[in-house]
Order: sequence, then C-alpha cells, then structure tokens
Amino acid sequence: MTDTTTTDTTTTRPWLDADLPVDERVELLLAEMTVEEKVGLFFQTMITMGEDGELSDGDPAFGLPSTDEYVNQRQMTHFNLLGVAPTAGAIARWHNKLQELAAQTRLGIPVTISTDPRHSFTDNPGAAMLSGPFSQWPDALGLAATRDEELVRTFGDIARQEYTAVGIRVALHPQVDLATEPRWARQLQTFGEDAELSGRLGAAYIRGFQGDELGAGSVAAMVKHFPGGGPQKDGEDPHFAYGREQVYPGDAFELHLKPFERAFAARVSQVMPYYGMPVGTAYEEVGFGFNKSVLTGLLRGRFGFDGIVCTDWGLVTDGEIMGQPFPARAWGVEHLTPAERIVKILDAGADQFGGEKCTEILLELVEGGTVPEERLDVSARRLLREKFVLGLFDDPYVDAEAADAIVGSAPFRAAGEAAQRAAITVLATPRQARGPEQVLPFARGAKLYVEGIAAAVASAYGEVVASPAEADLAILRLQAPYEQRGTMFENFFHAGSLDFPDETIAHVREVAAVVPTVVDVFLDRPAILTPLVEAGVAITANWGAGAPALLDVLSGAATATGALPFDIPRSMAAVEASRPDVPFDTADPLFRFGHRVEL
Repeated sequence: MTDTTTTDTTTTRPWLDADLPVDERVELLLAEMTVEEKVGLFFQTMITMGEDGELSDGDPAFGLPSTDEYVNQRQMTHFNLLGVAPTAGAIARWHNKLQELAAQTRLGIPVTISTDPRHSFTDNPGAAMLSGPFSQWPDALGLAATRDEELVRTFGDIARQEYTAVGIRVALHPQVDLATEPRWARQLQTFGEDAELSGRLGAAYIRGFQGDELGAGSVAAMVKHFPGGGPQKDGEDPHFAYGREQVYPGDAFELHLKPFERAFAARVSQVMPYYGMPVGTAYEEVGFGFNKSVLTGLLRGRFGFDGIVCTDWGLVTDGEIMGQPFPARAWGVEHLTPAERIVKILDAGADQFGGEKCTEILLELVEGGTVPEERLDVSARRLLREKFVLGLFDDPYVDAEAADAIVGSAPFRAAGEAAQRAAITVLATPRQARGPEQVLPFARGAKLYVEGIAAAVASAYGEVVASPAEADLAILRLQAPYEQRGTMFENFFHAGSLDFPDETIAHVREVAAVVPTVVDVFLDRPAILTPLVEAGVAITANWGAGAPALLDVLSGAATATGALPFDIPRSMAAVEASRPDVPFDTADPLFRFGHRVEL
C-alpha cells in the first residue's frame, strides 16, 4: 500500500526525499527560502526549557525571549540549551515540542540543539553545566590525566548516546586549547599543557561523538577555540575586557595550532574561534571571530576547513547577565556598530553568530545591499547540509520514554565513576613522623576525620570522628584558589593568584600536626602546592571526582592511574616570570607534567 502522506510531502517539499543526494536536497530547499528564513539560520543562542518539558516563555536573567519569538518571529533554528533539567525525559519532551513548533513553520526546517559540556562536576553557565541526569565523568583535564585514548573515545560515545536520546545534536566542545598560562580560567575543559597529548585525545573525543564520519546517529563536535586560547596576557580571560589580549612572547603561535590539525584529521564538523585578539603577531589585532587573516587565511585557506564556523557567544550586541551589563566581546572593533561587526564577521569567514538573536540587523544589511544574498547562501548551504546529514529532516523527534532509560543508565554511570577513580592523581604521600606504620592506603574501619566529604559517605569506609585528635587519618578536600571578582558571572571564571590563602595553609598545618593527613585538591588550575608539601601531607589531585571515588583510591579499593596533565609551578613568582604561550615554562616546577606517585 502506498504511503500517500510521504508521497504528498515529498511532492510539495522535494527536499524531504531521503533518496536524493544531500547536496541536491540542500539546493532544493535553499531555492525555496526567503531572505528572512536564510537569515534565521545565522543565529544560535541560548534557549531555556519551561517546567517539566514545556516550551519556555523566556529567561530575564539572561535576556532570553520566548520560544515562540525565536521560532516564529525570528525564524531561528539553532539553539544552545541553558540550564539543567531534573530528568532526561523532560529534556526529550521539551525537544519534541520544539520540533513540533518548528514543523509548523512555512518550510518546517527542524531545529538543531547544541550544548556546552554536561557530563562533569562543573557549574558555569558560560562554559559548562552540571551533569544532572547524565552520567558523571571527570572534566577534560581529568581525561587527560588518564592518558587513555580509548577511554576518551568511550566517553565521547556514551555522551553521544545520552545527547541523542534527548535531542542534542551539537557538542560545543572539545576544547583543545593548550593550558600554557597557569592562571587562565578555562583550563578545566582542556586536555592540558602538552600539544601532542591534547591533539591525540581531542581527536579520540571527536571520533566518540561523531563516529568515523558524521551521520544520523552522530553528535556534531565543535572544536574550540581556534587558533588556540590559552596565551592570555596575565592569565585573564577574554570573556572580559581586561582579558582581551592574547600574547606570544615565546613566538609559539604555531604550537597552539597542533591540536587543531588532529581535530581536522578526525573530520570535526564545526569550529569556534576564541574571543581573544592576537597582539604582536602577523595577524590582524582584532578578536578571532572578526579576524579574516585567521578564519579565511589560516582556517579556510591553509587548513582547508569547509565546515561550519560559529563565533563564540556575544560578539555583536551588548547584553545583561544576572542583572549586570555585559558588553559585546568585540575586541579590537569596539568602535564599530553592531551592523558593522556583523559585516566584519561575515567577511572574516564565519557562518554563525553565537549568542546572538539580532536577526533584524542582518536582514536590514541584506535588504540594503550591504550583504549580498549570495553571501548568505554560502553559509546557509553549510548549515542546512549538516541538518540533512544528521538526519534531522528525516526524523527530528526522539523517544521521550526511552530517554530516561538511556541517559544515566547504570552501565554509563559505572563507566563515569571508573573514569573518576582512574583520573585521580597521587602527587605526594605523607611524611610519617609518628612511626613506620603505613598511612595509605588506609584500612577499612579506620577512624576518619573528613572535611568536604559527607559523613554519611565516609562512614561506609571507616568510623567518622569529630576531631583530628580522635582520628587515624584526616582527609581534607580543597578547591584550587582563585581571586574574588566584582560580579557573580566573573566569579564563575576562576582567575588571579594561584596561592592558597594563609588561613587555609594554617588550617592544613594544624590538622597535619595532630594526625596523618591527605589533602585532595580540585585542580581546575595548577595551584601552588608548595606549602602543602612543606606541611608533610599526602596530596591528591582531581578534575571531577565524587567522594566515593576518592575514598576508593585512598582505601586501596581502586588504583589511581592519573598523571599530571600540566606542570605545577613552585611559586607565583615563577608563574609571573613565565611566557604565557610557551608550555612547561615556569622555572623549577614543584611537580612536572606526567608526575604521579603509586600508593
């Protein structure tokens, strides 16, 4: 029996014929699109869910309009999901409602949903989300600590399955920037300081998400931040005006391109350039999203990349985040109007404006003849092609009931927990001034004094006591230090000095004077650990690990195989004297890249 519904649809919308080559389907659709519909493709910004999977009326904290405005008024079809949902089923139901809304538009172009990383312990709305219902893994620095390509590819494949189950089809990651400036706030999602390791693991990560080639089961990866974030002046981040300059006193610009070469070999689908502007190089001194010498000359020309280039978020218009003004990151072109910035970004070679919804500006530029419609078509082809390749035109919906069974399944959670344990890195074992007995691994049932670990969790491993004096072992969990800045959003980006406060060191010394002590540090940046070593404590590092993972390692139930993904500087003076673009450049580091101690 003939399926007349399908026949009728492909007659009126021939681009829906899955038997046609993708490029032909793209051209058939492009020929039917109005300028307004083409313009909508160029904008990708944050979107929020309504309660329990309903569509959203907007989010005033981030200046986000209603979903109806996005789809029906602005004709946008690319969105980055903001926030954490309680269940995978809720995300899936929301996604299906959004696709239903898009299907009711004139051409029924399906929506593409992207996300920042959501599988770790990080909660930074400008960089990564809490895992929520997803399986929980170490951040990329922790994956780098394992040195295990197969593990990284497995992570990518599990994340792919969880993303596709809820309708997320673009990963705004991996981040293959080199962590060459120890103070830089964005190191946690990198693979560390070494170009070879970063490239190798970045490629494995991409293959996990995309497969050997992009297809209907893939999540498209957006590698960032071309041509390499990291060499930030004074370690400040270019989300903010005081961090806009990238500097290369060691003339190491080319080194930062190495991991991207491996990403291109892995057929990465998309690229995001960074906010920063290069200073003192052969390239134009404007932010990389505006930079034709980098995007057209280097990325498109030298590397032959013909995939999607999406700018980092918010290069065009000023905004407001959490009640605070947040100017456009138009570094080097602050004097240009929003319309002029759009023209410069398109001329540079980008296809999409990340974090922007100002469709009316681009529409006016096309209608006034400043931007030719033919220029829209160049990027529209790339953007539509990916939707076709991902299978969104053939079946944009997901099984909301199955999503809860797939996302955060027992095997996926177990794999994440195993990775947490494997990534933990033992940096130093305690000096045993009180006798020859072995401190680590500790015996089950030992008396434990803990800070930063719930007593209910620790009690599964030993007897939790109220003071160090009663304990056989103290375990303290610390966050790598950072300086408080003026706004809430700034403080999501840990920056400034890497020295622990005096009172923190004094407290560690006080505890260690009474009982053998382990200090576990969440090393989102390479903290100055010298005072801790001098205090004679055991030191472990993690990049996202639950308390059970740490206690499994310290009790000998699991083996920590992690090795440092960057150097640990000996002092802040050494950090300040180092060159931000050169890896392993701090004098006489306390612990070197690859350092680990076996328990």
